[in-house]
Amino acid sequence: MYGSLDVSTSGMIAQRTRMEVIASNIANAGSIENDRGEYEPYLRRAAMFSPVSSGKGAGMGVEVAEIQILEGSTRPEYRPEHPFADEGGYIQVPDIDPTIEWVNGLQASRAYEANIVAAETTKNMMAQALRLLA
Repeated sequence: MYGSLDVSTSGMIAQRTRMEVIASNIANAGSIENDRGEYEPYLRRAAMFSPVSSGKGAGMGVEVAEIQILEGSTRPEYRPEHPFADEGGYIQVPDIDPTIEWVNGLQASRAYEANIVAAETTKNMMAQALRLLA
């Protein structure tokens, strides 16, 4: 029965990480320079989940396997006055749609809430089982 709490906990941790990645995407939607001031447009990121693969709970729960950087997640924007513009007057900017990120954030939030409800229900079932045994 404790395994079900581990499943809910792993889900909450994974969704929290997903929310952090989404927040990073939104925060960097206009970033075209790295921390050294060099031209390097921000590339969208996505949290990739996988089943828990180690320990006694292998196969139960979920973990973040990697934070994937999505290559090619930029789009050209016409800004001829920009110092990083190419000969055609275009620069590459992050192709991050705030609406899509917002919807992804809602999904992660709802999944997090569902894991909280599952953990609370499991906790209540354990408490009831202990009352029956006493």
